[in-house]
Amino acid sequence: MDYRVRIGDGSLKYLSKKEIKEDIEDGTKDAADRGEIPELTDDDKERLLEIVTEPNKIVSVSPGEEVVMTNDVGTLTIQGDQGNSGVGLPLDRIQCILTQERAFGSDTMELAHTDYSFKPVKPIIAMEQQALEQAELLTVIPVFYGAMPNLGQYYVIDGPFPNPNDLYRDLKIKEARESQEECAEHASNNMSWIGQRLWEVGCEGLNFDTTAAAGDTDFYATLTATEELKKTTSEMCIEMGMAAEYVLGMHGELKYGGELLAGLYPHQQVKVAEKAGVDIFGPVVNTNTSKSFPWNIARALTFVKECVKQSNIPIHVNMGMGVGGIPMYETPPVDAVTRASKAMVQIAHVDGI
Repeated sequence: MDYRVRIGDGSLKYLSKKEIKEDIEDGTKDAADRGEIPELTDDDKERLLEIVTEPNKIVSVSPGEEVVMTNDVGTLTIQGDQGNSGVGLPLDRIQCILTQERAFGSDTMELAHTDYSFKPVKPIIAMEQQALEQAELLTVIPVFYGAMPNLGQYYVIDGPFPNPNDLYRDLKIKEARESQEECAEHASNNMSWIGQRLWEVGCEGLNFDTTAAAGDTDFYATLTATEELKKTTSEMCIEMGMAAEYVLGMHGELKYGGELLAGLYPHQQVKVAEKAGVDIFGPVVNTNTSKSFPWNIARALTFVKECVKQSNIPIHVNMGMGVGGIPMYETPPVDAVTRASKAMVQIAHVDGI
């Protein structure tokens, strides 16, 4: 008997139980080798096989196993265009938040600027303060403010700092690193300043989303911004969601708390996030579009299970198009989404999604 599964690009494929077992074995071994962490146990592999081969299109956890869901992109999932994972409904941001709370029953929600980056928020902070204050007054669920550190916006032509990639190309290593260090300081100051202004109007949480997208410099800037925010806004929840399973060494020598940031995997990333004062950590495991869903989810579970084990703070794993074992597709297939989510709860024992 063959079972209906997905490939990492979302396409359908039929595999035998033997082939699924082999993909689960290969996926967990790949993660274990890369991260130098334990593979999934035999019981974990057997449970994952059961989840993958369940006959129903949609699967779920048992009553009492539900976990909290936090959110990135926030209101853009409703008002944004379909090219940005939205559905294009003509609602303002507060209406989107109320819809998520009162119609969809979301656990948390997030206010976000259309660009979804911190840099463009600074000149319109008064408008964002007003919108956030109104949202907080009208809702019961926690409302975060979310954006990406997005250091790419600080380099020319969008920003004032020389692009390190251009400098590296010209073999100007020292200049490239200096540019990144100056950029990190500037971005960190912006993020902490914006967070403090939002705290003044009752912000319940700040979500640093897609952290380290620009490598170790991006990660460093976000960690130092978190540290600064915790000095003045200690009661505000800070969630940090990563961009990838592996921190790229765009600088290569940056350290935080004595830990070299380049090359860190999720179980190591969470430890430096804890040092900075992060309250909720969102590990990412990237999907290989040419591999099967069983391979991808086994690999993701291996990384995330170790991250949960090493962490002292709640782990809300990033689950969506192209991460967390889920296919890289604009509207991910529900069969893969629900199986990946169930496996993360029952095998990796995440605190949230």
